[in-house]
Amino acid sequence: MGKTITEKILGRASGRDVSPGDLIVSPIDACMAHDGTAPLAIRAFREMGAKKVWDPSRIALVIDHIAPSSSEGTSNLHVLMRQFATDHGIKLFDVGEGICHQIMPEKGYVLPGRVIVGADSHTCTYGAFGAFSTGIGSTELAAVMVSGKLWFRVPESIRCLVNGRMPVGVLPKDVILHILGLIGADGATYKTVEFSGDAVRGMSVSGRMTLCNMVVEMGAKNGIVEPDEKVREFLRGRTQAEGEYLKSDPDAEYSKVFEVSAEGLEPMVACPSSVDNVRPVREVEGIEVNQVFLGSCTNGRLEDLIEAAKILKGRKVKEGVRMLVIPASREVYLEAMKMGLLQILAEAGCSIYGPGCGPCPGGHLGVLGQGEVCVSTSNRNFVGRMGSKESQIYLVSPLTAAASAVTGELTDPRKFVEV
Repeated sequence: MGKTITEKILGRASGRDVSPGDLIVSPIDACMAHDGTAPLAIRAFREMGAKKVWDPSRIALVIDHIAPSSSEGTSNLHVLMRQFATDHGIKLFDVGEGICHQIMPEKGYVLPGRVIVGADSHTCTYGAFGAFSTGIGSTELAAVMVSGKLWFRVPESIRCLVNGRMPVGVLPKDVILHILGLIGADGATYKTVEFSGDAVRGMSVSGRMTLCNMVVEMGAKNGIVEPDEKVREFLRGRTQAEGEYLKSDPDAEYSKVFEVSAEGLEPMVACPSSVDNVRPVREVEGIEVNQVFLGSCTNGRLEDLIEAAKILKGRKVKEGVRMLVIPASREVYLEAMKMGLLQILAEAGCSIYGPGCGPCPGGHLGVLGQGEVCVSTSNRNFVGRMGSKESQIYLVSPLTAAASAVTGELTDPRKFVEV
């Protein structure tokens, strides 16, 4: 029986032939923690009596969740991280550098065929580069920082085959929301979700990152896409290492296969308060919106800003609506500035902030009040996720977010783009 990409990666790393269900110990190629998880990992590291990390060049710390700090307590956690990084020779990406899941590939920590872990559930994003990447707890991360290893159970794989050309007005975010509706919030628990098909091959690396980012919302251990020349081009100049460009065998075994016709898709929305409460936007149009958020590790990349600018250029955010735009990294911010995107968005009435997570984790910048409705390009719409438990979050694509900002209500973006 053939092997999937994930099985090949974990087999290489563990030095043995593996099958789903096997328990393995794997060397870790890179690991990461941010200001929401690193302080706990640092304390656990010290409680273990550890004196030094196994390899500082393979560890990254990122201040992104509450950046800049909104309180003295948060500032003290940031101080703890900075001091630990200095003491151990670890690279720390400080306030303004961006979101951990954008920085890790940008800075060359992510390579095809590698095993990467992070103390954040959306570490699964790096599967877009053909890597096995998954989120772990802070104590597990402390153990990785000490030993450079971690145990895993080899997951079964679900294949999502997406073929056909996506219609105008439909983006990768709509694809993954549609798939979430099919699989459900717990339908892929501790499984690999492998995306393939000509629609996936046609996506940019950024689009694939959006797909893999949200597999954890269906309970998956990791998401993955076969790496190709687009990945090689993204990584060119970012790292001297090559990685391994693996593919699943034709006779690899999958626990389930989902086939999606991209041509039949339309703009989608995940309605409150579950990521799998997915419907076409046209079915729920007209809901009044108070806040629109364009950003996050799901949709804060350059192409997401480009898509939003297509609608917002020459138009205005409706009075009474606040639209927050937060690029995913300094690199994205600078490129958007050079392209004139930030000017377009600012002239439309958007508020633009420095790179970081922003409203997504509900820590600061755009915390919602009672009864408020937010249309967001982020990845979670749980009760109280962005503030008040009486607020509501609708998850959408950048196009739908921009269209909704202009009209002041949840809006199908195809009204603003040529279909």
